[in-house]
Amino acid sequence: MPGLRRDRLLTLLLLGALLSADLYFHLWPQVQRQLRPRESPAGCPCAGRASSLDLDSAAAPSAPRTVVHNFSHARLRAETGGARPRGPSSKLQALFAHPLYNVPEEPSLLGPEDLLLASQEALRYYRRKGARPAQETGHGARQPGSPRCRFPALLLLSPPSLPPWAAAESPSPAGELTTLAKVQNGPERERTAYLHLNRIVNVDMILISRCVVTYIRAKNGTQKTRQCEFESHLEYYYERRQKLYKEQMNLTSLDPPLQLRLEASWVQFHLGITRHGLYSRASPVVSKLLHDMRHFPTISADYSQDEKALLGACDCSQIVKPSGVHLKLVLRFSDFGKAMFKPMRQQRDEETPADFFYFIDFQRHNAEIAAFHLDRILDFRRVPPTVGRLVNVTKEILEVTKNEILQSVFFVSPASNVCFFAKCPYMCKTEYAVCGNPHLLEGSLSAFLPSLNLAPRLSVPNPWIRSYSLAGKEEWELNPLYCDTVKQIYPYDSSNRLLNIIDMAIFDFLIGNMDRHHYEMFTKFGDDGFLIHLDNARGFGRHSHDELSILSPLSQCCMIKKKTLLHLQLLAQADYRLSDVMRESLLGDQLAPVLTEPHLLALDRRLHIILQTVEGCIEAHGEQSVIASGPAERPAPDSGQVNLTN
Repeated sequence: MPGLRRDRLLTLLLLGALLSADLYFHLWPQVQRQLRPRESPAGCPCAGRASSLDLDSAAAPSAPRTVVHNFSHARLRAETGGARPRGPSSKLQALFAHPLYNVPEEPSLLGPEDLLLASQEALRYYRRKGARPAQETGHGARQPGSPRCRFPALLLLSPPSLPPWAAAESPSPAGELTTLAKVQNGPERERTAYLHLNRIVNVDMILISRCVVTYIRAKNGTQKTRQCEFESHLEYYYERRQKLYKEQMNLTSLDPPLQLRLEASWVQFHLGITRHGLYSRASPVVSKLLHDMRHFPTISADYSQDEKALLGACDCSQIVKPSGVHLKLVLRFSDFGKAMFKPMRQQRDEETPADFFYFIDFQRHNAEIAAFHLDRILDFRRVPPTVGRLVNVTKEILEVTKNEILQSVFFVSPASNVCFFAKCPYMCKTEYAVCGNPHLLEGSLSAFLPSLNLAPRLSVPNPWIRSYSLAGKEEWELNPLYCDTVKQIYPYDSSNRLLNIIDMAIFDFLIGNMDRHHYEMFTKFGDDGFLIHLDNARGFGRHSHDELSILSPLSQCCMIKKKTLLHLQLLAQADYRLSDVMRESLLGDQLAPVLTEPHLLALDRRLHIILQTVEGCIEAHGEQSVIASGPAERPAPDSGQVNLTN
């Protein structure tokens, strides 16, 4: 008996030791992580906003691989702090501390003529614009966190005597998705038509048009189309729902109107634009602007100007017509700032097929984000600040938009994900839709530049524009002496414009962007003003291929700014390797990893090609002819194209 008790004691001691080890090594670290305060700028904002994200509205569990993969990375970064490496081991901080990034820029800023905006005029303009939302709605804009107007199903009057096969069911728990009718389509299948918010939505590809539901019933090998017996009831439902929605939206808000704050980051960003770039090197405004675009709630959503052009709202001749394979929206935030939203269309590890023409390639949201970081590392500062964000397409787009056309292109997929697509004359179908998971969707947000009313911009065709046809070629692709012709044309004959074109070509070659058909610049700064590097979403498509024709301005003209060359040579050194500083810089984005490792390594390979091209030019024409120190010093070889490295 005593022996048995000793055995029991040993067993209890062993179990107690195992339990203590489990508590100490497993449970206690988890409790510490939960109790540890997290810094919101560095971590993922999703955890703090979990209560505001409506994840169960019309959504069965569905997990597209891309969204889940990157969302899990965002959570991992939140748990680990999500901060970039700091201190002596940070190559990015060492790069920005290098004397080359602290050299005073020339020409020095002398006065108001070097600033893009006159501050007083700009502030008056923004005050007027800030008051417009209140005038349009009759009340103040909705405060962040205040209840959103919905379509409560309880307010809908029940239509009399629906057919027995059409049953109006109770709404979903979120009160947004209501089953309107179940239609038998053969003995083995039943299809369902839904009301989603204020639209009739067909989630199973039944034709629903002008509030009329039709269905096809197969019988004896023949197909017959029959109009629903309750067309009038559908019209009644739809009109009643629209009426209630408008009444709710026009109710006087009890919340105080949102006020335009002149210290808002986007206002300060606009006021800080000079002839040297969109922002200064050490400007704290950019970091604040990126943070605000990542976290501020949206108060409106609308199509961009090129989509509106196709709908007759503006002059189509000023834009390149979009197709359904790309989509962008304008989102306005609670501080009245605006950003261009480009949703995720392609997985990060996918390469653009070699058979794709550059003008039908996908527009990638991660390319916009990476292009901004690369532009800042190169010290160009010509790409508007861009940040990644997980957007709730239901709450942050659908529920805040007033554009009925945009509302009409939302639907619920068969996988119960909320989707929408572009509205344009061709290729705009549900096959080209972007979908949340079920509501969250990755995208890039690019800060808007000042209004054209305040800061007019000039859109100029790129002299090295490509042929947007299946078989045509431009003159520069056939004539190796093409640059001699360009140098004789205004404004490339006397200004700094040609050197800026070559800077842009170097930037495009690094990201692999073949779609630079136009460039823009502010008219106030004249012919020597910097070029704005907009629309970089077709970059980073093929990491395994280096498109040498993008470098044609450099190889044909054999000219480069001394400042640009010094930065490229610095980034080729091991202590400041371009791929390393890009990797570190992109870790600060919510959607990290923004680029896959092959794309980062391709940057180093392409940088080496650029430097070899410059070396070939120097060997052929001499250093003084190739390297230009400033606008007044522009000697260049008369002709001759250097051979590019294969």
